[in-house]
Amino acid sequence: MGGSGSLQPNRPKAKKPNAAPLRNPPQVMHISKRGEQESLKKKTSQQELDEQELNESSKLEISPSPSFAYTTKTKDTNRAKSLTMADIVGPVNQASSKKSTSEVNKPDSNYTDSFTAHSVDDFDFDEDAFLAALDQTELVGITGEIASGKVIAVESDGVYVDIGGKAPGFMPKSECGLGVIPNLKEKFPTGIEVQVLVTREQNADGMVTISCRALALRKSWDKVRELEKKGEVVEVIVNGFNRGGVTCDLEGLRGFIPRSQLQEGDKHESLVGKKFGVAFLEVNPESRKLVLSEKKAASVARFAQLKIGQLIEGPIVAVKQYGFFVDLGGVSGLLHHSMITGGALRSLREVFDYGETIKALITELDPGRSRIGLNTALLENIPGELLLEKEKVMTEAEERAKKARNTLNNDEKDKPTG
Repeated sequence: MGGSGSLQPNRPKAKKPNAAPLRNPPQVMHISKRGEQESLKKKTSQQELDEQELNESSKLEISPSPSFAYTTKTKDTNRAKSLTMADIVGPVNQASSKKSTSEVNKPDSNYTDSFTAHSVDDFDFDEDAFLAALDQTELVGITGEIASGKVIAVESDGVYVDIGGKAPGFMPKSECGLGVIPNLKEKFPTGIEVQVLVTREQNADGMVTISCRALALRKSWDKVRELEKKGEVVEVIVNGFNRGGVTCDLEGLRGFIPRSQLQEGDKHESLVGKKFGVAFLEVNPESRKLVLSEKKAASVARFAQLKIGQLIEGPIVAVKQYGFFVDLGGVSGLLHHSMITGGALRSLREVFDYGETIKALITELDPGRSRIGLNTALLENIPGELLLEKEKVMTEAEERAKKARNTLNNDEKDKPTG
């Protein structure tokens, strides 16, 4: 079939390339580099600082001379100021980080060799001068301390006294003595030595407050307490009165005598200006109480006239269940019922009665308690004689008392001592 055209020869069909396998779309991951960049920047900065310190330390020359701290003062001071921890410890690197603890703590020999240890003996030390300096700084004037010094100035408001402190002591006019002082310059001329009591310690200027009056009062209280301890009777002059009693002056102290302790208490206003003896009832420096008694003074004076074994005579002024009180002229003695007779006593009035004058022996004296013990049984020749022949015993009391004294003396000797 020509019209059908030429037949194309059969050519082998070209093979199609294999198709690429299907892939998922690429996933984009965002990774931040900021942290790494900052870390890298810090490391770089640290390395630069280490290198800079190493360069500076390599340029620095430390003299091995032992006179580093003392010979070249200005030069070495500047050198010490330029030292850093890196100079002393050394560069911190990987090798040094592996060192043991003892090696790390070990100081650099190049550094330590530049210093020399010194002791006190290497310096000029004067022990005496040191102690003298301590004495100069010691505080002078402690409250309550007694000090002595010289008057250096007298002003209208007080006196200045040199007592050895860094500043003089000041004594106010009111503290210059007991009572009123009309003229300070006459009592305290410049240069006179005085003894004072420190009443207030140093102020900011180093000045202490001192007092002659306080010292005089302290000495007065000490003296009064000593008189009280001894049981002394002192004479005073009444200088005032109030509803409760009268006042007086004793060793510069104000004393008070209650009306009940006066012989004429009902007319105590009239006693102003009168002088009489008194004894001590209370002495208290802390509360400033000084209480005196005229009646006790009479008792003390009477006690001084009495002694053990003495025969006394006086009226019975009180009858009690336990005995009789006998007036001995300002004091009273107790005749206890056990000391009346050696016989069997049924009633006190069986022997004596109120107002009756009797004779008795003193067998006990206690001035501290104002106690006097009496005895009539020792006047008996036989026990119970007073119950039968009281008049005879009283009449022969003087002769019988001599025999009784021997008995009392023997009893005193037989008493155990200590």
